[in-house]
Amino acid sequence: MLGTHDLALFAATVFVLNATPGVDMMLVLAGTLKRGVRAGLMTALGVAAGCVVHTLLAAFGMAALLATSAAAFSVLKLVGAAYLVWLAIGMFRAAACGAADAAVSPADLPANQPAALARESSRATGWPAFRRGLLTNALNPKVALFFLALLPQFIDAAAPHKTLAFLFLGAWVIVQGFAFLAGFVLLVAPLRRGSPSRRLRSVLNAAGGSVFVLLAARLAWPERQ
Repeated sequence: MLGTHDLALFAATVFVLNATPGVDMMLVLAGTLKRGVRAGLMTALGVAAGCVVHTLLAAFGMAALLATSAAAFSVLKLVGAAYLVWLAIGMFRAAACGAADAAVSPADLPANQPAALARESSRATGWPAFRRGLLTNALNPKVALFFLALLPQFIDAAAPHKTLAFLFLGAWVIVQGFAFLAGFVLLVAPLRRGSPSRRLRSVLNAAGGSVFVLLAARLAWPERQ
């Protein structure tokens, strides 16, 4: 009715793309290992929300601008890269704070500080995690081009409602992508059971920040042939 075809191949293609390590997967991994399952799931939900944005852009033609306008594409790339650098700075700051806290004994902390830290951690696993996932995905022009390049291949040229076909396939990507990331969160969550020390968490934050800097550089300055 919508004029789509080869949906089994479409699902397999989406799975392969979801399983390919990238910015979204790294962000979900970092959130899960740092703050737990809820943070990972909220980040994944934010990524799904970003895919909603790209679906609407592709369905209503805005993504075509990114494919035809080098200036628009470059601006969005730089904005996305700047946001990744901002995330990296936050991870570097967390690494520095963790290294300083590692030298402090829990017995030296005020009696009410553990509860305050727990409340702060709980807040950080909600809206902030969702926002990071949303902005990281929505500001990635490669995702916009993915939607624009992939979805039309599974829509018949004579489809009576091409916009609805775009929306249908976009919704498919969103649901399947979130299911994949949710499963990924549950898969990596047991790695937190070892309760790594603050010093180790600082090392992980520093490493994660470095990865995001590299991803930002790759996004802003792709390899030249």
